[in-house]
Amino acid sequence: MILPFTDRTWLWLAAALYLAGFIQGSIALFKRGRPAGGATYALILLGYLAQLAGLGLRGRAVGGCPLGNAFELYQFTAWSAITLYLVVGATFRLSLLGYFTACLASTVTLVSLLFPSWDAGQRVRIFGHNPWIELHAALAVFSYGVFALLALTSLMFLLRHFSLKSKRLGGWFSFLPSIRDLDHMGVRLLAAGAAILGFAVAVGAVHWARPETVVNLEKVFVTVAVAGAAFALLLLRLRGILLARRFAVACLILYAAALLSLVTVEPGRGRVPARPDPVAR
Repeated sequence: MILPFTDRTWLWLAAALYLAGFIQGSIALFKRGRPAGGATYALILLGYLAQLAGLGLRGRAVGGCPLGNAFELYQFTAWSAITLYLVVGATFRLSLLGYFTACLASTVTLVSLLFPSWDAGQRVRIFGHNPWIELHAALAVFSYGVFALLALTSLMFLLRHFSLKSKRLGGWFSFLPSIRDLDHMGVRLLAAGAAILGFAVAVGAVHWARPETVVNLEKVFVTVAVAGAAFALLLLRLRGILLARRFAVACLILYAAALLSLVTVEPGRGRVPARPDPVAR
């Protein structure tokens, strides 16, 4: 039953399942030399459902999309990346992508859970009654999930590049997609992430332009800067200026910058006292 479980209990369960997927994949790689795609995918799917339940309970409690503090933002970012992986992962070799996705999801969710100060309180209706601002925030954070999957494909590209340079084509390297497929996937993910974040900024700008609106300038500047960096990176790639290994490294840096930008979120009005987490005791 869902009712006896708190939102954080479900999120702890999700993190544990993601970590189990990563550990199980690591054992398969080191012992058998190949990833266990089906088992890892199943654990990620179960973790995704648990995380969805936790975020759903939290969203119901705050009366909107749970994006009120750093903890919720990191959780939502991980959930967005998993959502995208479950949708597009089957379009190419999902075994190693699932392994790296489990690693990313377990890291982001566990780190956010281990810092209680990130979830010091819950805010009620942080977006007021403005659905456009809620849409802006949800799209912006979802785009960071796209950048997370972009970072994973970039890491896989670097591993494939290393295997070709060092002529190590056997073992688990053989399960990596071709370097051309990874490059094409990276460009598409970057374009999708930049487009979603750009649209989110455009939606927010309509609200920010109103004279009665109080704007967090630091938050706006960082969001626009990340969107500008994504579009600049895409333009450099399409014009053939930033290619191959340098492009993959730049995508990793872009995702790191997007994650760091989440710390600009400030507590707002309408806070209620934080509920104790029985699991964290």
